[in-house]
Formats: sequence, C-alpha cells, structure tokens
Amino acid sequence: MLYRLSYVGGLRFDSICWILTARFMSGIDQVLARARQRLRRVTPEQAAAEHAQGALLVDTRTSEQRTRDGEIPGALVVDRTVFEWRLDPTSPSRIPEAKNHDVRVIVICNQGFSSSLAAASLLDLGLVNATDVIGGFAAWKAAGLPVKS
Repeated sequence: MLYRLSYVGGLRFDSICWILTARFMSGIDQVLARARQRLRRVTPEQAAAEHAQGALLVDTRTSEQRTRDGEIPGALVVDRTVFEWRLDPTSPSRIPEAKNHDVRVIVICNQGFSSSLAAASLLDLGLVNATDVIGGFAAWKAAGLPVKS
C-alpha cells in the first residue's frame, strides 16, 4: 500500500524511498531533483564532443568566475539574469543562435547546480534538446578539456 502512494496523493513517483528521502531534503534540493529528472545530463567530454559538432554550449558563470578560472573556447556567455530571454526562439531579445525549439543547448555553470535549473527552464520554454553538464566547469577543467585564460 505504501509503495503506491502516487495513486492517492498525486505524486509522480512510486518509490517509497524517494518519498521518504524527500522529507529530509530542503525545498531547493527538491526543485533541483525534479529538474534533473527531466534532463539527460551530459559529461564534460560528451558536451565537448557535441559542441564540436555544433551544439550551443552556454556558459552562465559570472564574469568573476570566468576571469578567475578561465573560459571555454567557443562557448556562448549568457548572464543568468537574461538567460531565458536570450535563448527563447520566440523572444525579440533572443541571440541569433536560438533559431528554433530544436536547437541543442548545453548549459554549463561552475559546479552543475544552477545549470540544471537553467536547462529545465529551457525545457519549459519548449527547447526540447536542452541539458546541462554534470559537474559544471569544475568537472570540465578537471577533465583537461580546453580552457583559455
């Protein structure tokens, strides 16, 4: 009976483990977990390979972080405060690369947390191929992928 709480409570998840774990998670942890369930997240190596094939790699780190840690060659820098407006293909403020809802967008932040939330917001806008990088820029750099100072 407990295993099927989703029948009565409207929860999406059937696992009692998830339900019990959710009680001990903060609000933002729950939001992040729900966002990540919607994404097919990629490793830094997968992101680099897709970027080389034409996917948009969007860096949302602050200017201070990029100055301190370096930048990814060819990545588009989009400030998180205007992120959705720049990547929504229907927005008058969109960047030219945001041509349609099928564009592959891979979001990268510093550690892979805010990028998951940002990628989920792109899914909400209809960008069906949005995702983010597991571990963010820190994992990108640790993998020895290209960074310019």
